[in-house]
Amino acid sequence: MWEELRLQVFFLCLGAALWSAAAAATHRGSGPRERGHRRHLSLHRHRERGKEGQVLHRSKRGWVWNQFFVIEEYTGPDPVLVGRLHSDVDSGNGNIKYILSGEGAGTIFVIDDKTGNIHATKTLDREEQAQYTLTAQAVARDTNKPLEPPSEFIVKVQDINDNPPEFLHGPYYARVAEMSNVGTSVIKVTATDADDPTYGNSARLVYSILQGQPYFSVEPQTGIIRTALPNMDREARQEYDVVIQAKDMGGHMGGLSGTTQVKITLTDVNDNPPKFAQGVYAMAVSEDKVPGEEVGRLKARDPDLAENGLVDYRILEGDGMNFFEITKDSETQEAVVKLKKPVDFETKRSYTLKVEASNPHVDPRFATWGPYKDTTIVKISVEDADEPPTFMAPSYNFEVEENAPAGTLVGRVHAKDTDIMNNPVRYMIPRYTDLEEFFTINTEDGIIKTTRPLDREAQSWHNISVSAAEIGGHHQDAKVRVNIKVKDVNDNAPEFATQNEVLVCENVSPGKVNLIETVSATDKDEMAHRQHFHFRLAPEVANNHSFSLKDNRDSTASIFVIRKGFSRLSQDVYHLPIEINDNGVPPLSSTNTLIIRVCSCDSKDTILSCNVEPFILSAGLSTGALIAILACIVILLAIVVLFVALRRQKKEPLIVFEEEDIRENIITYDDEGGGEEDTEAFDIATLQNPDGANGFLPRKDIKPELQYPMRPGLRPIGNSVDVDDFIKTRISDADNDPTAPPYDSIQIYGYEGRGSIAGSLSSLESVTTDSDLDYDYLQSWGPRFKKLADLYGTKDSADDNS
Repeated sequence: MWEELRLQVFFLCLGAALWSAAAAATHRGSGPRERGHRRHLSLHRHRERGKEGQVLHRSKRGWVWNQFFVIEEYTGPDPVLVGRLHSDVDSGNGNIKYILSGEGAGTIFVIDDKTGNIHATKTLDREEQAQYTLTAQAVARDTNKPLEPPSEFIVKVQDINDNPPEFLHGPYYARVAEMSNVGTSVIKVTATDADDPTYGNSARLVYSILQGQPYFSVEPQTGIIRTALPNMDREARQEYDVVIQAKDMGGHMGGLSGTTQVKITLTDVNDNPPKFAQGVYAMAVSEDKVPGEEVGRLKARDPDLAENGLVDYRILEGDGMNFFEITKDSETQEAVVKLKKPVDFETKRSYTLKVEASNPHVDPRFATWGPYKDTTIVKISVEDADEPPTFMAPSYNFEVEENAPAGTLVGRVHAKDTDIMNNPVRYMIPRYTDLEEFFTINTEDGIIKTTRPLDREAQSWHNISVSAAEIGGHHQDAKVRVNIKVKDVNDNAPEFATQNEVLVCENVSPGKVNLIETVSATDKDEMAHRQHFHFRLAPEVANNHSFSLKDNRDSTASIFVIRKGFSRLSQDVYHLPIEINDNGVPPLSSTNTLIIRVCSCDSKDTILSCNVEPFILSAGLSTGALIAILACIVILLAIVVLFVALRRQKKEPLIVFEEEDIRENIITYDDEGGGEEDTEAFDIATLQNPDGANGFLPRKDIKPELQYPMRPGLRPIGNSVDVDDFIKTRISDADNDPTAPPYDSIQIYGYEGRGSIAGSLSSLESVTTDSDLDYDYLQSWGPRFKKLADLYGTKDSADDNS
């Protein structure tokens, strides 16, 4: 540690010396920019003094400073001196004041305003900020007047090796194929160093391998990891843990380092053939096994993975190729030997197979390492089994006549033991195949007999099973199917094929022979090829006078009507017995009754009704008449309902009520005026209430756009005004009214004509007798309205009396 510290101090001193030499050279040979800056200052001052009339010699003035450096991570007790600023106008009397501004001024960097010395008060880290830009200015201390223009300079943080290399993406995982050549690239690792790569060797990295030799190597400059050994076998070792180191300072002593781990996995290639663990495999199979059952398994080992480790199997040769087959279990990659055909211990007791295992996918790069296959021998021995007896036939078919007595022989079944012991066999009929126990079997010789007579019409076939088991064996049995046919005998008499009634019209034409039905027969017995039926009327009705029968000799018969007609009043149903015979052995016959019903028919012999009806209705109405009467009733009901609905929907009553004054609907004209339009212009309310003349009344037939005020000459008219004057005034106003339409030139008249003693009796705009208006003012209108006043006054008085 002390040696490393001494080395850092040595490099620090060497850097300071080099910096001093460079600063002196820079000061002696200032660049064009600095010289121009100084000339600018000198010319500026020359012009200022020229204004005062003084001629001064041109002198070189300017800042005395260079670019400053400060070493990072300095941890001394005192602030580190960064550098000193000095202006050539500073005579050292303290009149110059130095001011520092910019990045970190006053916090990181402080300046002595008298001497211009700059110190760093904090430890600096180049990785946080590599340089600081500051501005220096010299001003007069008493007036703060700038003596030099502001000038920028840079303080650079000088790097030291304080950051070790880091692998930001570690740890790493890589894969490389097994058996790869030496120098095969595996992966590239990269480390980063936060130090300044442009200064010294602090960020110059060198890679080396600390763990993983001799299998892998790493390139020092690039960090690429490569294989270092040939024929690395995944089956021997699959994973490797490699440690890589990155060291700065070019790998020299004193440099900092960092490490990372790389896990390298070898991927599989098909470089191993399948291999049987044994040269010979022994298996056994019992002779009672059925085809498809598994005999045994064997497996060829292949250490490769996935498709490189797949194995296919096949039988190459052997005397058991026809009796055995081989398949593959895709999950376990095993060869499964199965029975292809049944084997017999008594015939052949062992078989041999030659089985081959091979890879379906071969890598051509390693084809010369082959062959990628292996063979083995499979010996299969056949084991003796206690087999059940074997029947001499796969099934048995027997026949027995129906109605045969109990104990009739049906047939015999036979089975034998195929084993070497050849034990005797016992027979039995399983009850579930013969639930009603129609048959029995002799347990020793297999003879089957009936237990009772059989009925072919109830069951024509009996399918039973017979089992045979060895006496003293392992209770193994064999079963065989026995089909027993029941032979038919003629034991069922014929009968009608259908039992339908025959309908006949009662109004059969007289003297006409009518065919009413063709009957047929059926028999539950088997119908032989030449068997047929014969029909005839029963002897008791052979001489009847209503019906006759004709045998058609084709197992059918025709029924005819031989009378002129029938009457349902006397008899509506006839029973005709018919005898049917078959020609079986022995022949059988039966008598069947044909029911004939008399029905009512129309003129076209269409049956109308066959039901029993009261005879008193025989002359009643027909169906058509009843339907017509019903239709009339429905129509009448519809008319009544329609009439009631129309009466309910009628809005106005048909009768004028007494309290309505019919005079209100009568309009009387004394002369030829404006016609119907006068009814709209007529306003009787004015006559009824003269007080309404006190103001301007608008017209009812139009809506004037402009209302005219009452003329100044008009004044309210009292109750005693003369109506004649009132009407004349209104006519004059209407004639002068500009809003009145042209047609409204005829005005309202308060009475009809002149010189009438009774005056006007018009009921226009009059009210009903129930009106509550006061008509007392009519008394003051004069003799012409006396009659009207008496009329209304009398009605009022009548109303009051009521």
